[in-house]
Amino acid sequence: MSYETMSFNVGDQVTVVTLPPYLKTAEPMPMLRPADLIAVGDVGTVCDRRPGDYWAIKFDRGSFLLEAKYLDVVLKHTA
Repeated sequence: MSYETMSFNVGDQVTVVTLPPYLKTAEPMPMLRPADLIAVGDVGTVCDRRPGDYWAIKFDRGSFLLEAKYLDVVLKHTA
């Protein structure tokens, strides 16, 4: 699926497919952080949609704003 048409829902599990050059924290006053706080393959939860096609994603090491091009939906397996 093309990231331009990708849409997530709040609560979706997403995985990091490529790392951005830096991370922006999902706080009222965002700060730039090094990209090595997360890794390719890390799974996070979608918390919110933000202006500028950014998504607030909660990871174990914090909540960050990421563009859809860095994310992919984790498929849930049903038993």
